[in-house]
Amino acid sequence: MNRPVRTSVYNFSALLVLVSTVFYLTRWIYAPYLFALGTAGIAVIHLTAPYRQLDFRRRRLHRFNVLASFLMIAASAFMFKGRTEWIACLFIAAVLQLYAAFAAPDKK
Repeated sequence: MNRPVRTSVYNFSALLVLVSTVFYLTRWIYAPYLFALGTAGIAVIHLTAPYRQLDFRRRRLHRFNVLASFLMIAASAFMFKGRTEWIACLFIAAVLQLYAAFAAPDKK
């Protein structure tokens, strides 16, 4: 998958996660399905990202993103069960992704 397609899929998936989170708070019945679809898109992007040629720091940040993807999948499962632990999983995943985004060295 080339870079523009990966970026488009990631942005659309992140938008789905954001919108479905808001819709879940309004008790919309299809919100967990949209959340699961967005989470699957983000997980596919992170899990298929090439990491062999990365240096040590970027590999560590890539692992953070993969861990965040698994936490978002767990949040999706909690959402389907109607439990409130999905909020904690999603918060931790967001903090990990935010850290990875700001700690990544600039590409030049």
